Amino acid sequence: MNARRIDLNADLGESFGVYSYGADEAMMQLITSANVACGFHGGDPLVIQESVRLACERGVRIGAHVGLPDRLGFGRREMAISAAEAYTFTLYQIGALDAFLRPHGICLAHVKPHGALYMMAARNSALAAAVAQAVTDFDPRLAIYTLPDSALAAQGRALGLRVVGEFFADRPYTGTEVTMFGWTTDQLGEPEDAADRVDAMLADTRFREVDTVCVHSDTPRAPHIMAVVRNRLIDKGLEVTQTGPDNPASTPAERRARDAAPGRPEPVIREGI
Repeated sequence: MNARRIDLNADLGESFGVYSYGADEAMMQLITSANVACGFHGGDPLVIQESVRLACERGVRIGAHVGLPDRLGFGRREMAISAAEAYTFTLYQIGALDAFLRPHGICLAHVKPHGALYMMAARNSALAAAVAQAVTDFDPRLAIYTLPDSALAAQGRALGLRVVGEFFADRPYTGTEVTMFGWTTDQLGEPEDAADRVDAMLADTRFREVDTVCVHSDTPRAPHIMAVVRNRLIDKGLEVTQTGPDNPASTPAERRARDAAPGRPEPVIREGI
C-alpha cells in the first residue's frame, strides 16, 4: 500500500521595496510548493524574481498567490469587489508571475488566493466561479489550492480543474472550521501543537481530501513550525512531496505551441462573471 502523499506549502515573496516580510529563505528549505505573491497584497518585481530563483534552486514548485489590491491591509481585509474584478485581479496576477517563470523554462503549477480573497472565494460562489474561470482561461492544467468543501473547490471541479485541499498547521481550528484571522499566539501554541493539529487532521475522515499543509512564512517561528510538522509527517510514514503529476501544467514547448495555435480562442469572462 502506497504511503499517503502530503505537500508542504508556504506563502512567500511578500516583501516589497524596503519592507522585508516573512522567513522566505528558511522556509524554502522545508517546503515542496511555494505560493509567490504577485504584486497586489505584497511582492514587487525584484522580490518576485528572487523568489522564483530560490524556488528553482530548491526544486520547489511555484504557484501564484493572488490577492486583493490592498498593500496597507496586506490583503487580509475584505473588500467589496465584483465577480468581474475577481476574474481580472486573478488573471492579471497569474500573468505577472508567469513572466518571471518563462526565462527559467518552467511552468506555473497552481494558484492559491491570499488572505481575504481566499476566504471570500471559499464562501461566495460568484467570486469563486470568477477566480476558477480566470485560472481555467490562463491554463486549465493548473491546480487550485483551497479549503476542502469550499465554494472555490466546487467551482474549480465544475470547470475540470485539479483541486488541492489545504490544511493550515499554523491556524486554530474548531472542528473543520479554520480561524484564519483574529487568532492569538496562545491559540497557536508551540510548534509541537501545530504538528498535533496535523496529526488530528490526518486521523479525521472529514479532512480526507487534504493534500497540502500550509505554514505562513510570517507566522512567528514559522521555519521551526514547518520543520516540526515535516518531521512528524515523515516519522508517521507519510511521503512529503509535491502533489499531482510530475509535470503539473504544460511544458514550455507545449505552452508555446498552444499559444501560437491558429484559432485558439481568446479568454473570455463568461456570462454572470
